[in-house]
Amino acid sequence: MARKKEKFEEALQKLEAIVAQMEEGDLPLEETLKAFEEGVRLARFCASKLDEAERKVEKLMRDQAGKLQTTSFSEEEDDS
Repeated sequence: MARKKEKFEEALQKLEAIVAQMEEGDLPLEETLKAFEEGVRLARFCASKLDEAERKVEKLMRDQAGKLQTTSFSEEEDDS
């Protein structure tokens, strides 16, 4: 059975649930290790999705000459 494509938001929610469960400290060692392993996988997945999003934003923000144009949010708010 093929695994459905995981979404960032879903992975983040799962990761938060694992952290909360582990912070309670009620899990047996074997389950804690499995939860930790899944947490590491989810954290890596989320980090890669954030990196991918950052690269897309940078690509969109490049000007005609290929230079990255940055704009602070406070400057955009001043224009309103």
